[in-house]
Amino acid sequence: MKIKISPSILSANFACLGNECRRVCSGGADLVHVDVMDGCFVPNITIGAPVVRSIKPYSNIPLDVHLMIDRPERYIDDFIDSGADIITVHFEATDKLDWIIDRIHAKGVKASVSVKPNTNVDVLYPYLEKLDMVLIMTVEPGFGGQKLIEHTIPKISELRNKCVSLGLETDIEVDGGITPHNISRISKAGANVFVAGSAVFKAESIADAISQLRAGAESGRI
Repeated sequence: MKIKISPSILSANFACLGNECRRVCSGGADLVHVDVMDGCFVPNITIGAPVVRSIKPYSNIPLDVHLMIDRPERYIDDFIDSGADIITVHFEATDKLDWIIDRIHAKGVKASVSVKPNTNVDVLYPYLEKLDMVLIMTVEPGFGGQKLIEHTIPKISELRNKCVSLGLETDIEVDGGITPHNISRISKAGANVFVAGSAVFKAESIADAISQLRAGAESGRI
């Protein structure tokens, strides 16, 4: 599975998001991670579809849009029409997961589902053959800069083993507390897509930070 680094603009300078997107694109990122929070599903409010539309022209790599919102089925079309290339919704946020996945795919976009740290990953097994990616939250969603929750790591291995048993090469993304110091063992557990906010945007060199994360992730595969 290809290693992909997806810097989260949650840690970017919101006064110049377009330029921040350009910085991570030129710095070697594979995706731009866009955290959408509604103040209901999570205790924070960030951005909506108009901001996704605004930053789309500044990114020459896919927009990895993570909807941390209640009843995301209400806004799927808005985010797709605004330029999302991958849409992640939360298992815990909807009872219309099949409809959402089918709708995303019908509009030519990749579909992903996330689980919070205390949700068992096996709840996603009935949907795995329909998903392009699964996002395992390694912190409680809502705020950047948190420390990785250790008990989430075995869930990554469990999910990767299930995918292998089904003959699936599903991307497994992890989000929360990812640093150059822990990315190797997270990669070894089976993840291949890594969201990093502070570790990228707070670094002196974005290109060096992304390169260091990628090297760490690749070392976990040796």
